[in-house]
Amino acid sequence: VQLQASGGGLVQLGGSLRLSCVVSGSSADYYAIGWFRQAPGKEREGVTCTTLYDAKTKYTDSVKGRFTISSDNAKNTAYLQMNSLKPEDTAVYYCAAVFRPSAYYSPSYYLANPTCMTYWGKGTLVTVSS
Repeated sequence: VQLQASGGGLVQLGGSLRLSCVVSGSSADYYAIGWFRQAPGKEREGVTCTTLYDAKTKYTDSVKGRFTISSDNAKNTAYLQMNSLKPEDTAVYYCAAVFRPSAYYSPSYYLANPTCMTYWGKGTLVTVSS
């Protein structure tokens, strides 16, 4: 299974970006997919995660109302629409997914425990200038 994230770039304060994550190499649907980010000098943090079959979604508080996760299963692609971007959103953004889990966790659990995400893509850099 491979995940390929793209769509990062430089944007001004208040601007928008849409990140894409193409999932390939699996005949099964993912159980959960999410976006994580790591800012310079900081630990990786969960941004948002959604579980496919019950359509539950969780956002970290700092992005609620500004970011939206979505997916197009026909294209095997997940998206992260980011609006009203702030300089503190500057980070490398990673998409990650879970396939055929041995245990079923909530989106909140995955956000708090990113090591439980079993597949990771390479990151895409988002820089928000003030």
